[in-house]
Amino acid sequence: MPATISYPFAERLNLVEQIHGRDVADPYRWLEDTADPRTAEWSQAQDALTRSWLDAMPGRARLGSRLKELMRTGSVSTPVWRAGRAFFTRRGPEQDHPVVVVREADGTERVLLDVSVLDPSGRTTLDSWSPSLEGKRLAYQVSVGGNEHSLLHVIDVDSGELVEGPIDRCRYSSIGWLPGGEEFFYVRQLDPALLPEDEKLFHRRVWRHRVGTDPETDLNVHGEGQAHTFYYTLNVSHDGRWLVVSGAPSTLKHDSVWIADLHGDAALKPVILTEAGVQCSASVARDGRLYLHTNHNAPRQRLCVADPEHPTEWTELISEEPDSVLDGVRWLNGDLVVLRTRHAVSELHLHDATTGAHKQEIPLPGTGSLHGMSVVDAQTDHDRDTVWFGWTDFVTPQSVFRFSATTGETVLHEAAPGRVELPTVTTQQIAYTSKDGTTVRMFVVSGEQKPDLPRPALLTGYGGFAIGRGPGYSATTLAWVEAGGVWVHVSLRGGDEEGEEWHVAGMRANKQNVFDDFHAAAERLVRDGWTTPQQLAIMGGSNGGLLVGAALTQRPELYAAVVCSAPLLDMVRYENFLLGRLWADEYGSASVSEELGWLLSYSPYHRVVTDVEYPSVLFTVFESDSRVDPNHARKMCAALQHASSSDPTKHPVLIRRETEVGHAGRSVSRTVALAVDQLTFLANATGMEL
Repeated sequence: MPATISYPFAERLNLVEQIHGRDVADPYRWLEDTADPRTAEWSQAQDALTRSWLDAMPGRARLGSRLKELMRTGSVSTPVWRAGRAFFTRRGPEQDHPVVVVREADGTERVLLDVSVLDPSGRTTLDSWSPSLEGKRLAYQVSVGGNEHSLLHVIDVDSGELVEGPIDRCRYSSIGWLPGGEEFFYVRQLDPALLPEDEKLFHRRVWRHRVGTDPETDLNVHGEGQAHTFYYTLNVSHDGRWLVVSGAPSTLKHDSVWIADLHGDAALKPVILTEAGVQCSASVARDGRLYLHTNHNAPRQRLCVADPEHPTEWTELISEEPDSVLDGVRWLNGDLVVLRTRHAVSELHLHDATTGAHKQEIPLPGTGSLHGMSVVDAQTDHDRDTVWFGWTDFVTPQSVFRFSATTGETVLHEAAPGRVELPTVTTQQIAYTSKDGTTVRMFVVSGEQKPDLPRPALLTGYGGFAIGRGPGYSATTLAWVEAGGVWVHVSLRGGDEEGEEWHVAGMRANKQNVFDDFHAAAERLVRDGWTTPQQLAIMGGSNGGLLVGAALTQRPELYAAVVCSAPLLDMVRYENFLLGRLWADEYGSASVSEELGWLLSYSPYHRVVTDVEYPSVLFTVFESDSRVDPNHARKMCAALQHASSSDPTKHPVLIRRETEVGHAGRSVSRTVALAVDQLTFLANATGMEL
């Protein structure tokens, strides 16, 4: 590592605005503008500094090799069944991206779609895919360079030939195929060229499309008259009669649901209209009933049922439980398979579809997380009593299991394809008390059940948008633990681990609870002897980047090192950039005086002060990020480099940026490269030998 560090010059403006009577400083606003030559010069100088520091860190080659090996497990997804065919994705040990595979009824397989073949550069990622009801066609969506804009294509399954596409502007679009495979419903954005500058990322509509026709002639089914920020999902019943559309005007669930009888007048009629905090997903199952999975009058979710011809007349079928969250339902040959999570750990249960009565708990492979459930379609004769589901835990890469209601047994259907020697680890879930007395839980992964001495620990979490995370396979987790560290994930308030009330307790005016939960987890780890503040690293991305940004400014003495990835950090101006306006329901808006007070109380960029010994910090940002603008990290990096009184050769503040990659999907090789930089940075700062 370099013997000295000289941070690139960043002009500090005397820019102070009066907002609702408060003085709000913004000395690095010029770093918001990528067209400003000063921003380009500053970014290039930071690139050189960061690479000179990261590339000199010891253990990089060894860590990179081990991470690649741990990712050689690959993965396999839950099959989607269509007329005897199984469609799924699989990533083999040597593959950079998962491929879409079709398995015929006789067991033969072939690759339908491989984005590495479509684009050998690795810049193209697979967003989603959906086979037609007869299994004859496959719609798929890809993005290029991380922009998540989603280009929609259709291929013929038998020949593999492209039938049509690309259809652009299909970001986050679900596909609802009609019987026959000639038409489908989908979501597409209006032409941005026709929209106001500040609305170009929005204005989605539901369309009906006939394969092979000009999408500009598609029938606009829904969306006119709704707020321009509405996002939609949709599904079509297997008999093609019922179209169900759900929509919300922001990432906070204010769900509205509509249903249309496609054998009747095809007009969408409301099932439930926007109501603050109400989540509701709905579909018509094979028994012809409309099932509604909702938190309406049930913060931990319940299942209701209705006649689709009278969709507002709900009857509760499976009630809310006090200590678990109802997370998903699949109809199975007269039964219902119900997914619950109890303190972020998955459970499966079988219920009678007519009465809702509980029949049995379905055995699972262990303590872990279930991802995706599927059953055979109406055109398939075999396995009508079977449900398939994806499964992972801290030492099990995503594999597929199946449960038979006839035998009552759960068996492995397909393991992840790679065989890798894994380290021996122990996992436990520890309950602790947060600042206000609330019980919070964290998963601790280590080489032993109890600490025999303090060691480097890596603490992470998310705490927002009702997004939870349970046990799951992670090469970075295993590599850190194998090197002698402790890896910890906290189920913070703001997530959905304990239902909607848990989410509400960590949003808007309650956001400080999330940070208090995080600090309390760190203090518990220190108190129990797992680590010390000098050995404690924290890492988070997106809303989790806000989490660690707030943590380092609120308790700089508690943490030795921070990786802050694709973060929100300027909470006064976040609404001005990319998708930021969608998040005002989660955080609050600076346009409202009281809410500005909430935001300024923790906004990391505004909480940086001089003459504080801040920890080592590495920001990682992605120039094609279409959700969180990298300017958050640029401004915060400049502020910390100016303010920190720590020795920069011992506690540097660096920013690592990537081009042609975005907020989410990326190749395995780019994932490894990022993880190597992040973990070597944290290891160096906490005294870990890799």
